Amino acid sequence: MLLLRRCHGLTRCGPVSTHRHKVTPAVASCTARLCSSSGAEDQRLSQRTNWKHVLAGLLAGTGAVLAYGLHQHKAEQADVGVSTLEKSSPLPIFSQDEVTKHSSLEHGVWVTYKGSVYDITEFVAMHPGGNKILLAAGGALEPFWALYAVHNQEHVLEILSQYKVGELTEDDLKKQRAAEPTDPFSSDPERHPVLRINTRKPFNGEPPPEILSDSYITPAAFFFKRNHLPVPQVDPASYRLQVEGLPGGGLTLSLEDLKTKFPKHTVTATLQCAGNRRSDMNKVKAVKGLNWGITAIGNARWSGARLRDVLLAAGFGPDVARWARHVHFEGLDKDVTGTPYGSSIPLSKAVSEEGDVLLAYEMNGEEIPRDHGFPVRVVVPGVVGARNVKWLGRVVVSAEESGSHWQQHDYKGFSPGTDWDHVDFKSAPAIQELPIQSAITVPADGAVIDRSDETLTVTGYAWSGGGREVVRVDVSLDGGETWQVAQLRSGEKGQAPEAPPPPGRAWAWKLWEITAPLPPEAQELEIVCKAVDSSYNVQPDTVPPIWNLRGLLSNAWHRVTVRVRDD
Repeated sequence: MLLLRRCHGLTRCGPVSTHRHKVTPAVASCTARLCSSSGAEDQRLSQRTNWKHVLAGLLAGTGAVLAYGLHQHKAEQADVGVSTLEKSSPLPIFSQDEVTKHSSLEHGVWVTYKGSVYDITEFVAMHPGGNKILLAAGGALEPFWALYAVHNQEHVLEILSQYKVGELTEDDLKKQRAAEPTDPFSSDPERHPVLRINTRKPFNGEPPPEILSDSYITPAAFFFKRNHLPVPQVDPASYRLQVEGLPGGGLTLSLEDLKTKFPKHTVTATLQCAGNRRSDMNKVKAVKGLNWGITAIGNARWSGARLRDVLLAAGFGPDVARWARHVHFEGLDKDVTGTPYGSSIPLSKAVSEEGDVLLAYEMNGEEIPRDHGFPVRVVVPGVVGARNVKWLGRVVVSAEESGSHWQQHDYKGFSPGTDWDHVDFKSAPAIQELPIQSAITVPADGAVIDRSDETLTVTGYAWSGGGREVVRVDVSLDGGETWQVAQLRSGEKGQAPEAPPPPGRAWAWKLWEITAPLPPEAQELEIVCKAVDSSYNVQPDTVPPIWNLRGLLSNAWHRVTVRVRDD
């Protein structure tokens, strides 16, 4: 059926192809193979077009998938021998009205970019995710690419250039330039210059490891920033939170309502991105996603109203519990289509007295900074960062899980044997609780130490999801041959530790440290750490068995290598 849809889309390209550049016979051959029912041909086609997965996330901000698609596109070109489109001069001139008529597969899919006109019908028709690109059909790409700046790269423009069919009229080009969107990221807040930047638009950055472990409570400036879209500007005076899906028609709460009508609770909780330590998986085999190091994690004191209290005030009760299973969260950050970032958690976590889920308006005793969700965000202790929705605008109690892209088509784990040709996101549950984790923050990988120091101090962090407390961290200076137990702390240095958490509610990390003698005559040390939680879960020793195509849940033993220098 899928192949039939592909063929149907391609056959409709005929009426709009008269202005196209000529292409090599290889393209026609490839098109013919699309309609082939041969199993062998289908398999080869699948291998050539596995870059199709780029499109499903094109407008949803999944730049990592896009990068994979572009790489595969180049491979596909080499495989079938597609040459660049033959040049002809002059190119036809089209008005914007003519371009607008080509906004469907039936009439062809045309777009414009910087005054040039492109016929991308074949591109869209061949790929199941093409419906996302149809949002720009008949219009300009600039509004979309302004939001997803990852597209403004030379290799993306190379691919687009192959579909060029003409130019816009001078008058329409002037109108388009006058209406060009302003940079949607221009109002983003300033960030601390020490952060290592993974992407600027949207901003994603992490602190240096040695700074992260300096403090048990991570300062907001150094807390990792994970944004999928531009940071919204929200007026706290006009802010309203919509609570829906419960008897009574819902509940609307202002920021003042949250602060005055519900008891204020404070929870110390660690948040970790699902992609933390993705760089370790990249070293084994390339994965798709931001190349996070070991510091896409932080620990803060969050204060706000309990979600449980708000849901009870909105009408939650035994009758609702009989049919409801999930609670959805929607942010005020939206893409160009008006679609907000969204996610959901199980209802049982949301309404449990022991779940400690907050609608937080303070971080470390101050109002939450814009990068971290001002004026209100969800804090779901023990659960992956992706469910801790920032700039919260809507809460919905539902029988179904959130239909958001980030709930259904991202943040899921797969077998090491699953590739982009065969991945089925519906087959895997959305990540909620995270596994046991630890990492070495000092010394850095590649550091040089003096033998005259005689001892080496190693520091790091450890945390486990689901409220499971870290009970031990083992450290080795010889690659795992021998082990020593590190000292754990749950507070600032020189201060009394925080009170032990109740069982199942250990939401905060442990910082750890060990000072050990330098092994005599050693020229190089492979330092390794591994953590154990209260359920005796322990980190896997290597990456390959847990590798997955999205680079998520990376929690193998952390290793750094240092050199010992003689005086």
